[in-house]
Amino acid sequence: MTKLIGLNKPFGIICQFSGDSNTLSDYVDVPNVYPVGRLDKDSEGLVILTDDGKLQNLISNPKYSKMKTYIVQVEGKISKAAITCLQKGVHLKDGNTKPAIVKIIPKPIWIWERTPPIRMRKNIPTSWIEISISEGKNRQVRRMTANVGFPTLRLVRTKIDQWDLKGIKPGSYVTLSQG
Repeated sequence: MTKLIGLNKPFGIICQFSGDSNTLSDYVDVPNVYPVGRLDKDSEGLVILTDDGKLQNLISNPKYSKMKTYIVQVEGKISKAAITCLQKGVHLKDGNTKPAIVKIIPKPIWIWERTPPIRMRKNIPTSWIEISISEGKNRQVRRMTANVGFPTLRLVRTKIDQWDLKGIKPGSYVTLSQG
């Protein structure tokens, strides 16, 4: 039977099992599962783990266009023009991104406090957006928001394809179903 796990990865954790500390092995005690794609150390939220290589490829390979959704706190009051650019796709050093689904949102009421907290500047506001992409270039969302002039301060992945973060506390995991 396929193992399929959803982990709410905390900030500062490396998305691998090997290493002395601050890795997935500090949070997941299920043997022989591996992350489907990655979240960088500075990002939080949903990581799917499985022991099924075919399922791992189906979810993470960009050719299958599985959507990944993030909530992002950016520095500054984001403009409609920046949202439009993100929606059309932006040019990064490694090529153009595909169009993204993007909208401005209020700060989510369910979001937990991050440890350590994000940097705050007294005279610079922040904004929240929700962005969904179907590819996974290295640090793509961070590079996209920086490209349109609004650097990412906090990034939380909330959904991968049909699976979401709802009900998974930071540092905890649940068994997911494939249906």
